[in-house]
Amino acid sequence: MFLEDCLVKTYIPKQGEVTRKWLVMDAEGKSMGRIAAEVAKVLRGKHKPEFTPFLECGDYVLVVNVDKMVVTGTKMTDKMYYRHSGYKGGLKQTRMSDMMLKDPTSTLDIAIRGMLPHNSLGRSLATHFRLYAGTDHPHAAQNPEPYEF
Repeated sequence: MFLEDCLVKTYIPKQGEVTRKWLVMDAEGKSMGRIAAEVAKVLRGKHKPEFTPFLECGDYVLVVNVDKMVVTGTKMTDKMYYRHSGYKGGLKQTRMSDMMLKDPTSTLDIAIRGMLPHNSLGRSLATHFRLYAGTDHPHAAQNPEPYEF
């Protein structure tokens, strides 16, 4: 018996073979970091046995009740978000509490995108989730399934 006869080939799914579902996550009463980590895991497809690191094999995610998520410690007053205009002296900073008042989904959006790969795969995966401040969402036609974590 030759060594080639004993080897088991690893199954790698093709892009068209991957089946995707729509999942709904409820953020009410849950920590922002834990929600972001779970959404990133589902977007990548790490919860599936056919996970492949270089393919989009994850599911689509809807997160509702983002305005009711919990932030622990003193992050609401101490955490700062920075952006730069590209010009000299163009550094802008915003406190987390101000961002949550203006748009509660923006902080979770930044957290999820930071947990995805920083390449073309991550940019593509970042289009597969939607965040909603309340319980209503316009994706009833996709028949989303509830996802508990």
